[in-house]
Amino acid sequence: MEGADVGSLPITRITQSAIQTEATPNTIRRHNKHDTVSVTVMLSGRLNCTHYGRESVQHAGEFVVLDRKPTIMATVEKSQSLVLEVSRARLERSLGPAALYAGLTIGCKQASTSLVTSFFQDLIRHRERFTPDTAERMSSIGIDLLVASIAERLAQETPRNLAGTVIVQRAKAYIEANLGDPTLDPSQLAIAMGVSLRRLQQLFREQNRNISDWIWKRRLETAALRLADSSHLHLPIGVLAYGCGFISQSHFSRCFKARYGMAPREYRDQAARSQLRLD
Repeated sequence: MEGADVGSLPITRITQSAIQTEATPNTIRRHNKHDTVSVTVMLSGRLNCTHYGRESVQHAGEFVVLDRKPTIMATVEKSQSLVLEVSRARLERSLGPAALYAGLTIGCKQASTSLVTSFFQDLIRHRERFTPDTAERMSSIGIDLLVASIAERLAQETPRNLAGTVIVQRAKAYIEANLGDPTLDPSQLAIAMGVSLRRLQQLFREQNRNISDWIWKRRLETAALRLADSSHLHLPIGVLAYGCGFISQSHFSRCFKARYGMAPREYRDQAARSQLRLD
């Protein structure tokens, strides 16, 4: 393993023989890197990956995004890869929640994927010649290439009208950026996307989604992450709930318990006890 930072982007080059590794809930909590996702760019060999219920294979020149969820990875021969620790917020602002594309093979048949692979190899090769400002700009360009390649792959994932797919992805990214707004609802979202509410509802239904359900699902999932995050322990439950778009603590508690089977405070206490055991 060889590690380096290019600007604020950590990159690790890993060379390994045939091996299977597993990220379990315990190891994920211990590393506590929920503000980033990993991008594995295969330089040689082959990687078999099971992630988010998706089974995929990455060959040389391809890459995969891995969220902080249980994952099994196996190489069947000697391989080399680059692992990038990319800001979750940076990807999700453009592409929506990582769950939409984590575990998908971003294939080398896409011209944009080839650019990603060659760019990051060159970035590693020349990193010591960059000034700090240039290194930061170069890493930012690399992440923009990742976003473009993932967006191209998502367009292939759904054989429906591409314009509609893009609208849904933009809508999901808008939801992520505005979860704390208690007035966010399907009508406001449709206005922000520049389409009618009926059209937006139709596009979500085509992906087996309901707009209101998606908004509340993401609010609750974000609240659960913050409750389990030690850096948010100082926040009262009510303040945390309001920051996720709930208008009252009682409403938040009812919705949270219905989804997770326990009250928010109990969930927070359980997460804190688990962290203490790990420490």
